[in-house]
Amino acid sequence: MSDRSVLLVEDDFFDTMTVQKSFEKFSIPHKLYTAFNGLEALDMLLGRNGVEAINPLPEVILLDLNMPKMNGHEFLAERENHPALAQIPVFVITTSSMDVDRLSAQNLGVAGYIIKPLDFETSHDLVDSMSLLETLLK
Repeated sequence: MSDRSVLLVEDDFFDTMTVQKSFEKFSIPHKLYTAFNGLEALDMLLGRNGVEAINPLPEVILLDLNMPKMNGHEFLAERENHPALAQIPVFVITTSSMDVDRLSAQNLGVAGYIIKPLDFETSHDLVDSMSLLETLLK
């Protein structure tokens, strides 16, 4: 098994399953870690609160915006306080196609913005989906 991994930060079980199925379908060689919200993701990335750190750090973070406890915007802001985490490309996956959400995510330096479901085939944001796929398969 490769050391390459992706962290999916998503509170919706169905969306998590969709991403897992897409990874299998496209034979993406990464282990998929999942966190339920931004706080859980930070624990997994930083190895805190009794959680073992993902090592090596994931190559990509897939981030939902609307989650309990710590949402995607809050996670992105907190990520900036950790230089090692700030280097990891983040692709936002969300149900929100509102320009204000897209703009605020772009201002926080995300690599792409993908409207759910993330399945690489029917995505409305095919360019960002393909960019993500290309990142994962190189």
